[in-house]
Amino acid sequence: MTPTHIQKLDLTHCRRLFLKAFEINMNIGVHDFEKKGEQRVIINVDLYVPLQSNTPSQDDLSEVVDYDFMRQTIADIIATGHIHLQETLCDEIVKRMLAHPLVYATRVSTEKPDVYPDCEGVGVEVFRSK
Repeated sequence: MTPTHIQKLDLTHCRRLFLKAFEINMNIGVHDFEKKGEQRVIINVDLYVPLQSNTPSQDDLSEVVDYDFMRQTIADIIATGHIHLQETLCDEIVKRMLAHPLVYATRVSTEKPDVYPDCEGVGVEVFRSK
């Protein structure tokens, strides 16, 4: 999806759900020293869900996308083992978020905050819609 397409994408019919600064320790990286232990990774997920399919009438959790879906999906991906690239991690999270029948679009970012001493972090961000 090109930046121009993202700017033209109308999300005004959607509710945005988010998982913000979800910090986890995981096995990630291509360098030998990264393969010897876990690293801190910060993950952000935005889900865009059409209001018509995410507006509860009975104030019941079954009528909306549960936040646990985001956290559990990430945990399931990490449980599969070592991942070399943040791009791979980010793309897999995006793919699984979009597989949810109510999700119309998603933005996912991953960040490794401890890679370089002279910056806050390095990371990847992806935005996709159905």
